[in-house]
Amino acid sequence: MSNTVLDVKGLNCPLPILRAKKAIKDLTAGAVLEVIATDPGSVADFDAFCRQTGNKLLSQEQDGGVYTFKIEKGA
Repeated sequence: MSNTVLDVKGLNCPLPILRAKKAIKDLTAGAVLEVIATDPGSVADFDAFCRQTGNKLLSQEQDGGVYTFKIEKGA
C-alpha cells in the first residue's frame, strides 16, 4: 500500500496537525499518512493527536531539523 505524503515543512503549530487531520479524513482505515514537518513541537503534537483520534503512530524519526511521522488511520 502506498503512503500518502503530507509536507508541512515550515509550518508551525497548529497548522501541521490541522493539515494532517484534513488529509487523514480522506483515507481509508489502515492507510498510512506520512507527515514531514520541521516544527519541533510536532513531536508531542502528533503523539497527542494519535492518542485522541484513535489513529496509530507507527513511527517517528528525526533527521536534523526534519521530523517524519507515519500514522495509520484507525477504523
